[in-house]
Amino acid sequence: MTDASAPTKTILRALKGETQAVPPVWMMRQAGRYLPEYRATRAQAGDFLSLCYNPDLAAEVTLQPIRRYGFDAAILFADILLIGQALGAKLWFAEGEGPRMETVTDAAGVAALRPAGEVHETLAPIYETLKILTRELPRETTLIGFAGAPWTVATYMVAGRGTKDQGPAHAFIARDREGFAALISVLEAATVEYLSAQVEAGAEVVKLFDSWAGSLKGQDFDDFALKPTARIIAALKARHPDLPIIAFPREAGERYIGFAKATGADCVALDNSVSADWAAEHVQKDGCVQGNLAPHHMVEGGEALTAETKRIVRAFSNGPHIFNLGHGITPDANPDNVQRMIDAIRG
Repeated sequence: MTDASAPTKTILRALKGETQAVPPVWMMRQAGRYLPEYRATRAQAGDFLSLCYNPDLAAEVTLQPIRRYGFDAAILFADILLIGQALGAKLWFAEGEGPRMETVTDAAGVAALRPAGEVHETLAPIYETLKILTRELPRETTLIGFAGAPWTVATYMVAGRGTKDQGPAHAFIARDREGFAALISVLEAATVEYLSAQVEAGAEVVKLFDSWAGSLKGQDFDDFALKPTARIIAALKARHPDLPIIAFPREAGERYIGFAKATGADCVALDNSVSADWAAEHVQKDGCVQGNLAPHHMVEGGEALTAETKRIVRAFSNGPHIFNLGHGITPDANPDNVQRMIDAIRG
């Protein structure tokens, strides 16, 4: 007899802790500049933010890699910094240079941000994109919503742009730890509101991207990466008890160990700075892991791509695993290499 309530979608099964002979697969940034169809839609939108806030076009680019490759999941097309914009910090994208934000560098700047409950007006188009996707996606495809984790979003809000070392945010902590904690608190509350609304609009899984978690050490990692993630997950699970949540504390290294248990995450996504064998021994014992092929293989291709893909599948074959890259696919990747990776997984 089978459990009638058990999920049938492969990603949901992995997130429930099921070991599958063939792991489900999707890719971070699978809707992106490496695809000619994405570039055409992006040109139609005019600019990146216009694409994010146009539900029809955002849904279209989300669907493109599903049509082309048949991934097991589609991830909402949006950007982690939209939450900062929704809180009142101006956001724009400089062509060829990436995001720029109005800076929040002290307690007064934090106090001037909008309350968490007011983010929905700005973010309403994102929820509309999800509603379109719930209608348009194949029945077997899982729909993933996401947000940036508070620390990572805060690093952009404090610096006004991406930085190599997240130095401005670390400097804020050093001069006013309480003020910085207040910014994290605002972002936490807003992230719960945002992700909860995504679930109500149709997201079946949500993922927290803490892209710069690796720059936090010791107590700072606990206070600004681990504990905020745990509080967000607890709040979301209180509202949506059956919601699976993936956490990605990128480059956490040894701190990946026990991260799922400490935060309540159903799955920990792994970057490619840790080996699959190490992660299978130390991280997968606590549940589902996601990862962790190095993105450069999608540029270089060849037998090395096939061999490394199969090696990762083997390393994680004794527990629940979602195959993915260790970071986002890069614009210079060859679309043919994505198919080669999928064939190696499913072949």
